[in-house]
Amino acid sequence: MCPLWRLLILLGLLALPLTLNKKPLPGLAKAHINSKPTLARIIAQGLIKYDVEGRIQNIHLLDSLNAPGQVAPGMVGWLIGSRKLQQKQDISVNITNFRLDYGGIQMSFHKEQFFANISLEFDIDLRPALNNIVNMHVHMYLIVVFWLEKDEFGRGDLVIGKCHTEPSSVFVTILTDTIPPRMRHMLFNLKENLRKIIPHLVEGQVCPLICEILGQLDVKLLKSLMKHVASH
Repeated sequence: MCPLWRLLILLGLLALPLTLNKKPLPGLAKAHINSKPTLARIIAQGLIKYDVEGRIQNIHLLDSLNAPGQVAPGMVGWLIGSRKLQQKQDISVNITNFRLDYGGIQMSFHKEQFFANISLEFDIDLRPALNNIVNMHVHMYLIVVFWLEKDEFGRGDLVIGKCHTEPSSVFVTILTDTIPPRMRHMLFNLKENLRKIIPHLVEGQVCPLICEILGQLDVKLLKSLMKHVASH
């Protein structure tokens, strides 16, 4: 055999294990995440730009809990060391550790309507509650429905329908293990009330941002992006 062919065969055999054991490039997983439909990326980037995290964490949760008709009279005060509700300087109910799955915004298409499914979660710190800190975790899905509707001149206008949280997707979990027995019933009631009021508070912050983000898009561009979603 020609010495040159022998050399080529030898080099090929040496390279084979390297090819078999080759690992994906470090940026491959990230690139896969970034390959989401463009419309989902635009929504995610817009929410980051408008600081949705800061808006959610600045919600005055205590004011909402103290609103008439939201909770049983004195319940929050009882939970927080039997203090009066007016002594708000001693009370803290804060939203922390907000997380929105920007890379996981799901787009879908059904009967000429588009759906954006957004997953978000955060913690709630209740302090001081009977000289303890009570931690809760909230997880929910927000769904935005929108479509293009032709006007009398045949031009497409963006219409945003419902922007809401699916009640069945709202989960409030108490993370604190050591709860005094006399506090458990009241804490359960508080958890149920949080489950009712938090979706509306979150919708009030996120939905206007979604409308603003989509409303800034050129209709032709939006139509093109929607076609991309529908085709996939």
